Amino acid sequence: MNASPTVVVIPGDGIGPEVIDAALKVVRAVLGDELEIVEEQAGYSLWKKRGVTIEDETIERCREADAMLFGACTTPEDPEAKSPIVTLRKELGLYANVRPARSWPVPRPVDTEFDLVIVRENTEGLYTGCECEIHDGVTVALRKISEEGTRRVAEVACDLAEERSGRVTIVHKANVLKLTCGTFKRVAAETVERRGLEWDDEYVDAAAYKLVREPDSFDVILTSNLFGDILSDLAAGLMGSLGLAPSANLGDDAALFEPVHGSAPDIAGKGIANPVAAILSAAMMLDHLGYGEEARIIERAVEEVLREGVRTPDLGGSATTEEVAEAIAERVATG
Repeated sequence: MNASPTVVVIPGDGIGPEVIDAALKVVRAVLGDELEIVEEQAGYSLWKKRGVTIEDETIERCREADAMLFGACTTPEDPEAKSPIVTLRKELGLYANVRPARSWPVPRPVDTEFDLVIVRENTEGLYTGCECEIHDGVTVALRKISEEGTRRVAEVACDLAEERSGRVTIVHKANVLKLTCGTFKRVAAETVERRGLEWDDEYVDAAAYKLVREPDSFDVILTSNLFGDILSDLAAGLMGSLGLAPSANLGDDAALFEPVHGSAPDIAGKGIANPVAAILSAAMMLDHLGYGEEARIIERAVEEVLREGVRTPDLGGSATTEEVAEAIAERVATG
């Protein structure tokens, strides 16, 4: 690469700074100082200082960066407080949320080996925040599904499917939500067929059941915002912990990578947070930036370290956040 990629790092609140420090330790072990790291603040700590959860200047730096690495933020309960991650998704057009899930060598509730990825529409559905009270005691929320929004996220799912099995499973509830889910299913299917790939579909409740019983029957799952949010946490449970679940938020001109878990304030500062999700998110970021070989090195190191039993308490181990990060970094450094 001719110039060092610029990465905006937002550690956030709770365990965010701990797991992001761990991820950066591993990144430096494989790349040295090749990335230009710019650290920014967002979340509850910033709200307490300045009355905002993310500043306009930070959003602009994110817009100009080659990628973002995000920890976890606590959103204040104040109705005026905006979620920093939701704000970035909307401001930067991060319409596709990509959440891989696979079986790792750790204790987990199912013995089946699986390797799947959930592609979730990230800016529409029920998460647009369009709610109102139509009369006393009755509230409604508007669910937005557009052809354009569906088509562009379906293209991302197709890109992934082309690298994998060539098959996409469209998850919806068109038997009940005939207009909104009907649009999602129709446009998604049209897009997959135009790309020359195979597709099948599942109702979301049946997909949840099948994920538990037969996770290996899925490869690329394409679904809407709320359904994807729920199914990806279910998939994390199948892996054994949210601490193993990375994600990417992708748009046409921006990319943000973050662990799926939240800020977990109850364990912040105790040194027991699982850094693997953040480390794997950083690996996804490196892959996006063109460092595919380095990303694979990190993934292999994570698998080897977990197999050797270096695990945080959420996986039944006794290692600290720092010990897991150091073990992975040492393995990465040796190739």
